Amino acid sequence: MVHSLVSPVASSSFAEDVRAGLARPGQKELLSKYLYDDVGSALFDVICLLPEYGLTRADARLLSAHADEIVARMPRPTLVAELGSGSGKKARFVLEALAMRQPVLYHPIDISSAALQQSEKELGTIERVSVVGYEAEYLDGLTAVATGRAPGQKLLVLFLGSTIGNFDRPAGEAFLGRVRRVLEPGDRLVLSTDLVKPESVLVRAYDDPSGVTAAFNKNLLARINRELGGDFDLARWAHRAVWNGGAHRVEMHLVSTVAQTVRVDAARLRVDFLAGETIWTESSHKYTAREVRALAERTGFRCEAQWVDLEWPFAQSLFVAA
Repeated sequence: MVHSLVSPVASSSFAEDVRAGLARPGQKELLSKYLYDDVGSALFDVICLLPEYGLTRADARLLSAHADEIVARMPRPTLVAELGSGSGKKARFVLEALAMRQPVLYHPIDISSAALQQSEKELGTIERVSVVGYEAEYLDGLTAVATGRAPGQKLLVLFLGSTIGNFDRPAGEAFLGRVRRVLEPGDRLVLSTDLVKPESVLVRAYDDPSGVTAAFNKNLLARINRELGGDFDLARWAHRAVWNGGAHRVEMHLVSTVAQTVRVDAARLRVDFLAGETIWTESSHKYTAREVRALAERTGFRCEAQWVDLEWPFAQSLFVAA
C-alpha cells in the first residue's frame, strides 16, 4: 500500500528549481533529488551492482552483520521508517531481525512511486512484516509516520546508502536536526556514511568504465526534456566526476561539449552554455568515523554504537534521540 503526499504543484516546483539553478550567475546547478525519477532510480540500482561502487555492498555487509544488535537495542513495540528507501533491499536485514521479536510495520518513504512498488514487492513477503509506503519528501513522510504511530510505539528510522553525503555538510547537519525534532526521546536512527578513501577509488566509483553513472547523470537532462519541454541534446553533454579534497566530496557535473543554447519551456528559460561549461548535479560528501559521532551530538542525538567496514571504508552508526 502506498500513500501519496506528493503536492499537485510538484512539477511546477521542478520547473522553478531548474530555472533557479540554470539562470544563476557563475556555476550552474541542478538539485540532486531530481536525479531519482523512475528511470534514474532504476539506473541507480544498476550502479549499486558495479564492481567499482563498493559503497552499497559495504552498507549491506554491516547491516547483515549487526542487524540483530541494532534491533536488540530497540524497545517494543517498534515502528520502522526508511528515508529514501529505493527498492528497500538493505532494509531487509533489519526487518527480518525485528520480525523475530514482534510483528513489524515498515514505512518506506521515497519520491519514486516505482521504487515504492518495488519495495512492497521485495519486502511484503517477509513473514510478520507489513509494508505501507509514503510517496513523499523525507520530512513530510517521516512526520506522517511519526504522528500516526500508536501510543507507546518507538520509531526506528533508517537513513542508508550514505544519502546524507548528498547534503552539503551544514545542510546535512540542519537536516538531521529537523529529523530529531520529529522524533521522541528514545527513538533511534541508523545513519550510514561513506568514509574518506583514496581519490582514484572514489573517482572510479562515480565514473565507472561501463558508463552507467554517466547515463544516470545525463538522465536528468532527459527528464527535463520529458517533463518540462526542454530541448537538451544529450549527445552534446558529457559526464564528469571530480574529487574536491578540500571539501571531502566527490562532485558530479554535466559538461557542455560545445557552445549551445538550450530552451526549457515550462521554466520559461533560454540559457547559453560555453564549451566546457558545467552543470553541477550532485555532491557526495565523505566523512571520518569521528566526524559522524560528533555530528550526532550537535544534532540532538547520541551515538549509541558504530560499526566500520574495512574492505570499503564505511560506517554504520546507531543514533538515539537524546
